[in-house]
Amino acid sequence: MSLPLDGMAAIVTGAGRGLGRAEALELAGLGASVVVNDYGQPGRDGSGEASATPAEEVAEEIRAAGGRAVAHVGDVSDHQQAGALVQLAVDTYGKLDVLVNNAGILRDRMIFSMTEDEWDSVIRVHLRGHFNTTHFAAAHWRARAKESGGPVHGRIVNTSSEAFLAGSAGQPNYAAAKGGIVGLTTSTALALARYGVTANAICPRARTRMTEDVFAGFEVPEDGRLDALAPEHVAPLVGYLASPAAAKVNGQLLVVHGGMVAIVERPRVAAKFDSAKETFTFDELDELISPYYEDRPPNETFAAAEVLGLKRG
Repeated sequence: MSLPLDGMAAIVTGAGRGLGRAEALELAGLGASVVVNDYGQPGRDGSGEASATPAEEVAEEIRAAGGRAVAHVGDVSDHQQAGALVQLAVDTYGKLDVLVNNAGILRDRMIFSMTEDEWDSVIRVHLRGHFNTTHFAAAHWRARAKESGGPVHGRIVNTSSEAFLAGSAGQPNYAAAKGGIVGLTTSTALALARYGVTANAICPRARTRMTEDVFAGFEVPEDGRLDALAPEHVAPLVGYLASPAAAKVNGQLLVVHGGMVAIVERPRVAAKFDSAKETFTFDELDELISPYYEDRPPNETFAAAEVLGLKRG
């Protein structure tokens, strides 16, 4: 009996730990050969010998379970290293079928306290990192489709966040990057659909090394039940979106955590106002728009804070 991703090659970025690790293991369990990416150099063990990087440890975990995996320790925010990552998949497995963009960092601070470097570093790793790998994967799929004369199997799963949807006061850099990733995803989905490629974004909620402070107040079950914030709740959705079964799922945003998946609808036009003459005057705008917001709760903005209350059941 064949597995859903048999014969496919996948890349998972930021896969040395946490969410990316769970996603890499899931894809491998579904039959994919995996390139495990995570930025980092080997450390030293007690004897002074070089120790394996997190990416190498996950790749070995996959191989020990009977799967195929290689490690890549490059920085996806570097354009050339991202290109080398995609090329590694092609050189090792003959092609690339699935790209899961997960790599990211946090530099949390209020907007009035944030430094330029804290802003730039988060935008670079999240948003630029997503672009870099997507650029090279898209070029690969376009070339394959032109060579074959028909569509290919290409899947992109990008990682956004509820911080973008709900608005996170202490994460302006992170929320901006994650919002940008949604824009990148919908643009990519439209651009690559003709080649058989889909691009979707997920907003996962998971307890990882990166988010341990964010979820410090959420208790971990001590009775053997799976933590509601375990990355293992997210990984199956990534496996599904990577598969042929999800061929008609494209340009979508899905929230996932704790045994729940919610599909987020695109924005809708709530109201429309027309000028009496060729263009608006200040007084006319005041007369039309101010009453519309007169009774609006002060914290009700474009942000969809209600997503934070979603849960299974």
